[in-house]
Amino acid sequence: MAPKNVELTVGELAQRAGVAPSAVRFYEDKGLIFSRRTSGNQRRYHRAMLRRVAFIRASAAAGIPLTKIGEVLAVLGTTESPTPRMWEKASKQWIDDINERIELLEHMRDLMGSCVGCGCLSLSSCKLLNPDDVAAATGPGASRLRVPREI
Repeated sequence: MAPKNVELTVGELAQRAGVAPSAVRFYEDKGLIFSRRTSGNQRRYHRAMLRRVAFIRASAAAGIPLTKIGEVLAVLGTTESPTPRMWEKASKQWIDDINERIELLEHMRDLMGSCVGCGCLSLSSCKLLNPDDVAAATGPGASRLRVPREI
């Protein structure tokens, strides 16, 4: 077994975390993970970044935006891993957001059937794109669609 202080290259971290090297660099650019630079300007990642990438991927799979994930990870130092307690606390914070998105998706699913073949390009009665008929005030026609005038 390797000693705990072994650092990982971009490729090693990517392979062990199951992501592309570009994802590792992206997460670092977003401040979600950290590296140090060698004298040759190569990135070296602390092993704790493996758990961070797993935390990021699990959170993103639940639909949590990276900005929210970053807020949770911000309490950690540059070489700390998220703990099970952090995950529990974060997931409790995110449940309301997830439930709101579920409600929105269920609402959209329930209204999709009314759109099949309706041809309502004017959006005057579309319950998905024009709830409560707010576009009716602009008059008939495709008021939200910008079509160039014919010459």
